[in-house]
Amino acid sequence: MEAESIALILPEREITDKMAEMFKALGDPTRVRLIYALSQRELCVHDLSVILDMGQSAVSHQLRYLRNLRIVKRRKEGKTVYYSLNDAHVEQIFLQTHEHIRHE
Repeated sequence: MEAESIALILPEREITDKMAEMFKALGDPTRVRLIYALSQRELCVHDLSVILDMGQSAVSHQLRYLRNLRIVKRRKEGKTVYYSLNDAHVEQIFLQTHEHIRHE
C-alpha cells in the first residue's frame, strides 16, 4: 500500500486524540485496578475504596476522571451511587490488554 493510500484511511485527528487519552487512562496502575474491579461487577465508592485500600475521595477522583472519558458510568440508587464500565467495548479493550500481557 502506498503512503498516500494509508494517509487516506487514517482516522481523523480528533479520533486519534481521544484514543490516546483512553490509553493514557490505562497508564495509571490505580485506574487499571479500578477498571479491573468494575469489570467484575457494579460497585459503589465505598466498596471500591475497600477493594483498592484507598480513601473514598481518592477513588471518587479517579472515577470522575474515568467518567469524563466515558470509560465508566454511574447509576444512583437512593443515596448510593454505583459505578460500572460504560459498555462492552471498554470491557473488551481492557480484557484484551490483560490477555495480551498474560501471554508475554
